[in-house]
Amino acid sequence: MLRVSKIIDYGTLVLTHMASDPERVFSAADLAATLGLGQPVVSKVLKTLTQREIVKSTRGARGGYALSKAPEAISIADIIDALDEQPFGLTECTATPGSCSVEADCNIRSNWQRINAIVRKTLEQVSIADMVTPTATIEFIPGQPSSSRLPSNVPAASPSTWSFSE
Repeated sequence: MLRVSKIIDYGTLVLTHMASDPERVFSAADLAATLGLGQPVVSKVLKTLTQREIVKSTRGARGGYALSKAPEAISIADIIDALDEQPFGLTECTATPGSCSVEADCNIRSNWQRINAIVRKTLEQVSIADMVTPTATIEFIPGQPSSSRLPSNVPAASPSTWSFSE
């Protein structure tokens, strides 16, 4: 099963909440309480996101954490890259080329690479600003930038009609 880790999920939740008020400075304690997460987890996420320059920290009585760039400029791929300890990849050979003993003779590797590229591109196109918007109002079609959404009354294309270009 393909699934993001809890730390990536929590990081996305923290950043999406911060994106709802992008000028505000948040404390780790307030974020933890508001989101129902443990403060140690939130602090760990914020520390890593600060090291990766996705958020900035300020010390002092009025200190805390704020987004270091506009919510539209922070993609889900950025969050995954910052918080995941492994390179992005749906399979071992797409994450770490050369790691599989049958890679040279593998008949499906190129298809996994294509699927991996499509998923990666989609994650790069979804920003935390998009995540602030309730999903019921977003009709996201893979391969299209998030800025070109369909109106909510237009049905999304079925998977058989999707096309992807490199």
